[in-house]
Amino acid sequence: MNYNDSPVKIFFSYYKPHLKIFFVDMFFALVYATVDLAFPVLSKITLEKFLPQKMYSFFFVLIAIMIALYLLRSTASYIVTYWGHRFGLLVETDMRRDAFAHVEKQSYSFFDKHRTGHLMSRVTYDLFDITELAHHGPEDILISIVTFIGSFIIMLTIRWELAVIVYTIIPLMLFFTAKSRKKMSSTQKKVKEKTAEINSSIESSISGIRVTKVFTNENYENEKFKKHNDEYMNAKVSTHKAFAGFHFRIEFFTHILYVVVLAVGGYMIMQEKMQISDIVAANLFVAAFLQPIRRMTNFAELLTTGSAGFMRFVELMRTNDETPEKDNAIELTRENAGMGDIVFSGVKFSYNDSVNVLSNVNLHVRAGKTIALVGPSGGGKTSLCNLIPRFYEISSGSIKIGDTDIRDFTLKSLRKNIGIVQQDVFLFATSVKENIAYGKADATDEEIIEAAKRAKIHDEIMKMSDGYDTIVGERGIRLSGGQKQRISIARIFLKNPPILILDEATSALDTETELQIQSSFDELIKGRTTFVIAHRLSTISNADKIAVVSDEGISEIGTHAELIASGGIYSKLYEAQHG
Repeated sequence: MNYNDSPVKIFFSYYKPHLKIFFVDMFFALVYATVDLAFPVLSKITLEKFLPQKMYSFFFVLIAIMIALYLLRSTASYIVTYWGHRFGLLVETDMRRDAFAHVEKQSYSFFDKHRTGHLMSRVTYDLFDITELAHHGPEDILISIVTFIGSFIIMLTIRWELAVIVYTIIPLMLFFTAKSRKKMSSTQKKVKEKTAEINSSIESSISGIRVTKVFTNENYENEKFKKHNDEYMNAKVSTHKAFAGFHFRIEFFTHILYVVVLAVGGYMIMQEKMQISDIVAANLFVAAFLQPIRRMTNFAELLTTGSAGFMRFVELMRTNDETPEKDNAIELTRENAGMGDIVFSGVKFSYNDSVNVLSNVNLHVRAGKTIALVGPSGGGKTSLCNLIPRFYEISSGSIKIGDTDIRDFTLKSLRKNIGIVQQDVFLFATSVKENIAYGKADATDEEIIEAAKRAKIHDEIMKMSDGYDTIVGERGIRLSGGQKQRISIARIFLKNPPILILDEATSALDTETELQIQSSFDELIKGRTTFVIAHRLSTISNADKIAVVSDEGISEIGTHAELIASGGIYSKLYEAQHG
């Protein structure tokens, strides 16, 4: 789907998979409107002929017909209400599916620019009103058109003067609707924006609740939330004010019709130009006329609330930081990834195209070897490693695995062959088993247990309350740092990638815990091309190569002994840590 098309075309493109349900809904909406038109006509016949002429048998037949018609109307109402809402929900679900899939495809830079709470609001709250707009919108328009035209034609047969007077109100109502909708749309957009800010505030505060409690900043968080909450309330107040003004105008002009019809009809009866049955039928048609007015009023509200959310959906879908993939991209196989050297040639990288994070990086890592990256904080070590799976795109230069540029591989196959263990381990709030199995979705229980054993965490899991079914809590809060780290290592064992990145994987652990899981890392590294980022230089002395990374590129490279002997940056860093 092309999200650069017009919003109307995008919106109705979501109807295509569910057209059968949509047409059923529209058919019974037409039945619903037709029955409403029949009642005043049958009432007029009854008052003019059957009762005055004592045609009682025809009267009771007509009553039976009317009962049957209203049974049909009730059936149509049920189908429109149930299947119509189901159709709208299917459209909303498809949009939410596409929004989530779109967010999932974005690169790291996209998430650097957008807060989690804002994205949550775009994918959930902004689409809540789509269900009502998707099915009530076409229904209301169809029923209103049929009722307007039908009642106008029938009223012409009663008294054309009344028909003309009643229908002169339509241009006035369209004018006020158009005038009010612009204001209602702007206020609704403001409400959606403030809702996103509230979601962001809640998500941030709950995620950081432990930091809040450590610094006893509960009052500060309450005040911050109160500010967003008050802004949301004020936006809502503006919306209610706009809607109230809209309803005031519509209600006045629609209900004044009863007075107008009564006044004009009464005058014509005085002039003996109209019968009482005509004015009764005319008022019944006014009642029928008010139904589409109310529906169009409802449609104006739905269009305002639904389109505000839909336009934010379109805006999200048009925002694209997705990592580009070539049309003729090839698959990176395990064999090629495991046997190919990784070569950086003249690599430059910056996050915002203004300040370079990495400049002129030239690095050659032999297949199956371990290279440690050291250097000052902010020197670009993590950024360098994030370039290999293309979480970010290089500004210039090239990165190759074997003889092939990583941009020539499909993203999925490239990332499938790379495993990453980070300092800040993220665990989902599910079971230990599910978190380990995240490394291989179709893993058997035996494979999961074997991975846990290799990560030296199996025995501890078996001591937990529910073993492998133990729930780890939000972000793994119920586990220790060492346990979380080893579960993340088990996840990598299960994935079994030929290329490995250890990004300060032990820096958050105490020395004793680090020593306990070092054997897990030693097992994990075997036979893999490994990048190790470390601040504790004692943990990388056995690396095949050590590279000092700075914003000028690779300042030094060599073995531990070579770099100590050279007396350069690495030697000074090592001396600072060990005296």
